[in-house]
Parts: sequence; C-alpha cells; structure tokens
Amino acid sequence: MINKILVANRGEIALRVLRACRDLGLPAVVAYSEADRDTLAVRLADEGICIGPAEARRSYLNQPAVISAAMITGCDAIHPGYGFLSEDATFAEACVAHDLTFIGPRPEVLERFASKYAVRRMLAANGLPTVPGSRGIVSDVHDALDQAGEAGYPVLLKPSAGGGGRGMRLVRSPREMEQALPLARSEAQAAFGDDSIYFEKWIEESRHVEVQVIVDRHGNGVHLGERDCSVQRRHQKIIEEGPSPAMDDATRERLRDLAIRSVVAAGYESAGTLEFLLDAQGSFYFIEINCRIQVEHPVTEMVTGVDLIAEQIRVAAGERLSLRQEDIAFRGHAIEFRINAEDPGDNFSPQTGVIDELTLPGGPGVRVDTHLYRGYEVPPYYDSLLAKLIVWGETREIALARSRRALAEFEIGGVKTNIPFHRGIIDNDVFLNARVSTNLLDRVGPAAFVGS
Repeated sequence: MINKILVANRGEIALRVLRACRDLGLPAVVAYSEADRDTLAVRLADEGICIGPAEARRSYLNQPAVISAAMITGCDAIHPGYGFLSEDATFAEACVAHDLTFIGPRPEVLERFASKYAVRRMLAANGLPTVPGSRGIVSDVHDALDQAGEAGYPVLLKPSAGGGGRGMRLVRSPREMEQALPLARSEAQAAFGDDSIYFEKWIEESRHVEVQVIVDRHGNGVHLGERDCSVQRRHQKIIEEGPSPAMDDATRERLRDLAIRSVVAAGYESAGTLEFLLDAQGSFYFIEINCRIQVEHPVTEMVTGVDLIAEQIRVAAGERLSLRQEDIAFRGHAIEFRINAEDPGDNFSPQTGVIDELTLPGGPGVRVDTHLYRGYEVPPYYDSLLAKLIVWGETREIALARSRRALAEFEIGGVKTNIPFHRGIIDNDVFLNARVSTNLLDRVGPAAFVGS
C-alpha cells in the first residue's frame, strides 16, 4: 500500500505523475532544483521540497538528497519519472533500505536488465529475434576492429548501460571505428557511469517500433500495442505514433505476442518498453528494453484508454494487474509531437529564453502535456522538451487532419521551437505515406521539412 509519493523529476513528466496521484487520491510532493522553484508542477503539488542546485548531478541525480526529501516530507514511495534515476538499481536499493517503495522494477529486476547486451542474449533465448552484432562488450579498439571486420560495416556502437541516443555512434569503416569508439566510451561514462560498449549491425532504412508492456509482481502481464518512433534526430525521437502504419496485422500480432511472452518469461515487472528495428522486408529485431515509463506513453493511453502511470503505481504497491489482455481494446490512431526548445533551421540547436506568448491547441482528440506558462524561463541545464502534443483520430487520416489544426494553433513566443518542423513534415509525402526511416533527418537534414 502506498500513502504518499515523492515525484523525483521535473517538467511535464512531474506534472503528469502529479495528476495521476490526484486521480488515485494520493498526496504528492514534488522535489525540485533551485532552477525549477517556480515550475508549474511545484505550484500545483501538495508540497514542494528543494533538493539542490540547478546542476542535475547535485539535485535530480543526488540520491541522498532525494531519499532525504522523501523521508522529511513523510512519503513512503518515490516516482522517478523517466531519465535521471528511473533505471538506477543502486537508487532502487537505497529506496528499499529506507522503507520506500520505488515506483518501477525492484532492484534485482533492474540489475538483471541493466546490461543491454546481456538483455539481448536473455530475450533472444526466450524467442525474440535480435540484430546481429558483437559477441560481447568490446574490450578495446583492436577487439572492436576485429569483431566489426567479421560482422561487416556499417555498425552502430551502443552503450550497454544507457539510452536516449547518448554514446551511440554510426561507424562505416575501420578508420571511423578508431575515432568513434573512444568518443562513445567517454560519452557513456559521463552519462551513465559505465563505459561498456557493444555494437549492432546497422540496418539501412530501418524503422523504430516499440511495444508497451506492463507486468505485475505476480507474473501477470499484458501488452498495450506498439508505437512507431521512426522520426528521429541524432537517435532521439521527435514524433511517435500508434499503431505503426508500416506493419501488416499478422506482423503486428506476432510482434506484440512475442514481446509480452518474452518479458514475462524473463521475470520482468512494472511498466516497460521493448524496442525493435523493422527492416524494409517487414522483419523485426529486438534491440533493447527501457525499464521505465516512456516520454511517448500518451500515444498508448490515447488508443487504449489505460492510465499507464496509475497502473505503474498500483503494480509498485504490489497489487495485481487490473487488466487482462482480452480487456484491452485498441481504438483509432494517435500521434505525439515532441515540442522542443530547439532551432530546426540550425540542426536542432538547443534554445533558452522566457516564454512571453503561449497559445495551447484544443478541440476534439487533442491533448497537450506541458509545464509551460507565460513568463516561464526555459533553463539551459536540462533536456529541451517543452511540451507534448498528442492527437487522436478514428483513423490515421483523421489524426493527421487534427494534427494540422493543432499545430497551426500552437504558439510559443520568446524561444525558438521545432513547431515549424512538425508543421512541415506532416504534409510531406514521405511522412504521409509512412516511408520515414530512422536515418531520414540525418540524411536530408531538418531544413527540408521546416514549414511556416
């Protein structure tokens, strides 16, 4: 049983978790950095508590400060949102040691799923097809050159301990490997405290498709369909939609069924997302699992009507899933646009400033998750995400029409955003006809899609 939750995150996800707590009748405290003292989540919370300076490692990543904040405010659970401490097994262990419920997988589950390379092997043993790649963690440049020579270029270097595109490098030749591996290791160490790197064969013109699952501590699990996240810049997602417009029904059902069967068999628990690459022939390959709620979870909520944050909280409290697979109905199509403080005309360079104008779209099928308000100052210390525009329709065509309306209404003044990019790409044939691939923007550049 959970009685009071500390929300250990910021921005729109802190507000989203706060609202789920309100719906469940649970009081919530928002932990904030000095830079986030005046954010909307702090204003709306039952309580707020400062956990340190603006720098994330001294606040949102400061485990003693977060634990102390929970204990001082009388919380018995911590929701880490996404990013920051959300997949940190050491932090989850610290929560247990202080009689706090970590709203996510238990420490032993996080430890088992911490290494992306080990997870690929584990889930492959449970029937998931995986992308061919290195035989294990590469030990040094010579080992990487030997293994990549056997596998064949191009390959994608990936950190074993993290996500979000950090530390990833596309390598097309031995010379590039010599340059890229030290950089990938350095980025992985800085971002995740672990410089372990492995590689996968790079699948040209692939799509990125992921399956949302939730599993309770009693071994009951369901999938909630898939999302297509193929519009990316530098391996980071910008637009997500569900269901995937690039899959036939038979492939879709096989993907969903294999995903939930494999994670239940592997002993996973909580909300999670299995990520896959889909090649031009329609074959899919597992690449990694995210043991947390995703930025794009509203896409799934719109097509299923399931409150994923609320279910995640219930499962963490030890309750059995309230859902059975046959209870989940998929209805319509949803698209999420990440609204970021970045300039698409300058290769998505990050932007800061004070919001001096704000018009949020509305109407049938439109949802906006945001922490913005007029006068809010976009800080330079964190991720550039300002808002998520999620649009639903009975069909993809209706969802696209509503997206055009919503994006035309959406106005943010005082800082450049990627809204012009979104307005442009949804009228481009490559997106309308579902022909995007994960490397599209890296090939042609964002300027090709920037609208008015």
